[in-house]
Amino acid sequence: MNGQEAVEVVYGITSRNPVAAPPDALLGYTRAHWGIESRHHIRDVTLGEDRCRVRRGAAPRVLASLRNVAAYLLRTLGTGTIAAAVRTIVATPERALAALNQPVSISE
Repeated sequence: MNGQEAVEVVYGITSRNPVAAPPDALLGYTRAHWGIESRHHIRDVTLGEDRCRVRRGAAPRVLASLRNVAAYLLRTLGTGTIAAAVRTIVATPERALAALNQPVSISE
């Protein structure tokens, strides 16, 4: 941010007392929650999981796994965001095939 420091104030309610939940612990809980939410946001919004009507059997789990693989492959395109990668693939589908054919390290 141009070398400037930003301060964000967040208010929350907890049933824990300050000894059981000190500010640094609450900050850790909040950051962990939003870290998970950002991953869910990619699947829910960008990849359309919320709009999916599949609800029976193993199909929802299989589709969630396929969305995770798609998000991983879209990240390898180097476009910055998953949404930008989706737009790139829509505009140039041959890049999707090229991404599938590229060897990648499984230790990433």
